[in-house]
Amino acid sequence: MSFLSLRTATRAPRVIAPLAASLHTSPLVNNKKVTPGEPEPETDPKKGGEGFFGSLLYGSKEAKAAGLVDPSGGQHGQHSKLVGRGKYVHEKITHQIVPSKRDEYLAAAEKYFRELIDHNGEFGRVKLTGSWESVVGTVGEFTHILEYEGYKGYDETSRALKGSKEMQSLQSAILPLLQSRQHQIVSEFSFWPSSPPHDSGYPDGGIFEMRTYQLQPGKLLDWEYAWRRGLEARKRFVQPVGAFFSQVGQLHEVHHIWQYPDMETRKHTREQAWSVGSWSDTVQETVKLAQSMKSTIMVPCPWSPLK
Repeated sequence: MSFLSLRTATRAPRVIAPLAASLHTSPLVNNKKVTPGEPEPETDPKKGGEGFFGSLLYGSKEAKAAGLVDPSGGQHGQHSKLVGRGKYVHEKITHQIVPSKRDEYLAAAEKYFRELIDHNGEFGRVKLTGSWESVVGTVGEFTHILEYEGYKGYDETSRALKGSKEMQSLQSAILPLLQSRQHQIVSEFSFWPSSPPHDSGYPDGGIFEMRTYQLQPGKLLDWEYAWRRGLEARKRFVQPVGAFFSQVGQLHEVHHIWQYPDMETRKHTREQAWSVGSWSDTVQETVKLAQSMKSTIMVPCPWSPLK
């Protein structure tokens, strides 16, 4: 008998304790009676729990309601399905304009997007969420976010716009005014659906801050968990506009948008958030997960539905 065979034959069998029992040896759930080895209701994904495992591994209640996750407890396997709302897809369009052509661009872009708003039923029911001009950050940059009813809606709109001579002509008037343009397909986080069009009543629509994070590949679920908690802290002082993660274009990128009446209010609001313990935890986790961060202050364009 070889040395390897001898070791195999004489090795004592290992005893492996059940995983569930090892995870819940001493359950502590607000003095509720819990059967040893049975997941707590708050964290049991099969019961729609909102705890760490229920949220990250099996999706939130919102995700289940949207049909992204098997309600019996199974998962579809894709990170985007675990954290995304799924009902809509959004297109983030970024235009970097020729500095001397700002006024011409505003006029041409307004004609294009107002036509899109007025006749959206003819173009696959596409909706313009908002249009903004950057005033701090990359100045001379305009951001437009379009909403489609899933990828099917995106395809319908693309075909309809290509078949419209009027829309093609309006777009052609914009192109000479640009230095560059970037299109990115993004999805909403299930716990953070974007705001519907509204007028805040702030002077000129106030200011919007778009924070962009380039995540380390594979860290989307961790980011979702950290911000699910952090959002609750921030919502005590300011209502979020929306948060998106990229699916086509620049990948592993997350954007979230906030609205304030002015920069002074933004300063005070962010300071107030630090009084909530979960916010500091979110900031610490974000630093670990992100490769880079960018903050852009934007103001809404005159035609923006969200202002």
